[in-house]
Amino acid sequence: MSQFFQIHPENPQKRLISQAADIIRSGGVVVYPTDSGYALGCQLEQKNALERIRRIRRLDEKHNFTLMCRDLSELSIYARVDNVAFRAVKNHTPGPYTFILKATSEVPRRLMQSKRKTIGLRVPANPIALELLNELNQPMMSVTMILPGETLPLTDPYDIRQTLEHELDLVIDGGYCGMEPTSVIDMSDEEWTILRRGLGDVEQFEAV
Repeated sequence: MSQFFQIHPENPQKRLISQAADIIRSGGVVVYPTDSGYALGCQLEQKNALERIRRIRRLDEKHNFTLMCRDLSELSIYARVDNVAFRAVKNHTPGPYTFILKATSEVPRRLMQSKRKTIGLRVPANPIALELLNELNQPMMSVTMILPGETLPLTDPYDIRQTLEHELDLVIDGGYCGMEPTSVIDMSDEEWTILRRGLGDVEQFEAV
């Protein structure tokens, strides 16, 4: 049965953040709030946790996970970007944007888009998510908390726990954080492409 932490959405309790990070480090699967809804996440190196998320979401191996990062200091470790792309990403982070970028060798192969060797990265504007990532000191593998066959994500942490309490290790209740997805910008080529229009202004990316 999953644990359930109620964490303040603006002033996260350090004790609970530390406990949540310990659960993730031990291979746990967690549901946590972001600035565009709740997400399923696990530690980068935890292959078994990744497979558990795939089973929960019924995802095939072609589905791309997002690396949820605490800040842009991690971007150069996991992605290759030129100066123009870096400035654009910097101007829109933290925020509800997922950037598709060329992956470096630091990204596990199981996380890459296999043919193009790209990875999705983002820095969420959510205090709980950022504190958790800071405590972990590395990105988390993440996907949206949406059940198989559904078109809308789950938004109530109590419903999430009731539905998936035997498949999760922790549900973090950070209050309501919406259900509109991030905007997805493919910046892996010289010509950028808006793959999905969601939260956030994409005007700057249309000009390139």
